[in-house]
Amino acid sequence: MELPSTKPYLLRAIWEWCNDNAFTPYIAVQVDSRTNVPREFVRDGQIVLNLGPEATNKLHIGNELIEFQARFGGVARQLSVPVAQVAAIYARENGAGMAFEVGDDGGLAEADGAEVMPVVATVSQDEPDPSPPEGGRPRLQRIK
Repeated sequence: MELPSTKPYLLRAIWEWCNDNAFTPYIAVQVDSRTNVPREFVRDGQIVLNLGPEATNKLHIGNELIEFQARFGGVARQLSVPVAQVAAIYARENGAGMAFEVGDDGGLAEADGAEVMPVVATVSQDEPDPSPPEGGRPRLQRIK
């Protein structure tokens, strides 16, 4: 029996940790045909989204989809992001979070009998600004 992915549970945990510590949770998403986001904000096939309570309405982080409403240019939009397409979740203020391989199983399927774990990441101490570059991915590094 194949075990379900741990990725949605990790996403919910990091989201909750961000909120508990007054951080703003952001996700980096690799956009595909199943990803329902405003295409005009997609850069190089990626989009970074604010999942903070002030930026979202009716947020639901499910096992397959992240669904919520958000305003873009003052216009309310309904967004839907497959969990498998989330590349990272992190706190905007300090970059602490988790990065994932993007794919159908979210990069957390078993490989050769050993579970592939996500990369726990943080912003490099050299980086003064943890915000992602315009339309880009967060600046994450591996922690040993």
